Amino acid sequence: MTGQAAPDNRYGAILLIAAAAVFTADVTVLRFLSPEVPFAQIIFFRSLCQLGIVAVWITFTKRALFRSGRKPQLVVRGLTSLVCWWLYYASFQTLDLALASTLTFTTSLFVVALAPLVLGERLGPLRGLTTVLGFFGVLLASEVQGLTLQPGILFGLGSAFAASILIFQNRVLARTEHTATIMVWIGLVASIGTLPSAVLGWTILALGDVVLLLSAGTLATLGMLFTVEAYRHGEVSALATFPYVRILFALGAGYFLFSETASLRELAGAAIIVVCGLLAREHRRSVAP
Repeated sequence: MTGQAAPDNRYGAILLIAAAAVFTADVTVLRFLSPEVPFAQIIFFRSLCQLGIVAVWITFTKRALFRSGRKPQLVVRGLTSLVCWWLYYASFQTLDLALASTLTFTTSLFVVALAPLVLGERLGPLRGLTTVLGFFGVLLASEVQGLTLQPGILFGLGSAFAASILIFQNRVLARTEHTATIMVWIGLVASIGTLPSAVLGWTILALGDVVLLLSAGTLATLGMLFTVEAYRHGEVSALATFPYVRILFALGAGYFLFSETASLRELAGAAIIVVCGLLAREHRRSVAP
């Protein structure tokens, strides 16, 4: 085909593996923060880093990307990202790295479950069974006792649900908006949205904590950019398995840095979620920045 570069799946795979490592480094760095650092400040720094990095990128590439005719939709998209980030980081603060990372992959299952309602797609028996089994994997990995789920599990599932909403929003916005435009608006909305709570509970931070917050925010933004670029260069179907290496990075970081070990139930549940997530992958045609 003329005017369209051939897919480079090897390069895309490298970028996704790098993104998995960077996302793991992001949440790992935050584990070293002083316990006195308010949660609102963590999210504020995260938002501010994305806004700054993407704004600089746009300034030196194409300034017109700052403008958009779909500001209301971009604001809603930014608010959804803010909710997603809040729940995401809360889950990693309360759960082991491996389990929290595993829960992020339930996004594909939520996409399948919501597709009939949002897109009017038919949910066949195989997809329905895949979704049910995937959430059974969550219960297994979470080592649920009775009918009670610990708050960290609920945070992780809530974050995955919000991420699935982001995917549907992306499908609409990507028709007219550049990735950089979407990302800079996310950073702007999330920074403004987090500012009041961050100011009310503001704590004077030690230099080490400031460095950790800026490092984590930069890593998270780079992870998003790596992911976007990976799917720009490679094919979705060919790259489907590579994001799951994040579980391996999380297991390694958890074991060597924090003496965390996954139980057999957690590993079995993670395996079920990964398999079901791969089967549901066909529904994920756009990447959530």
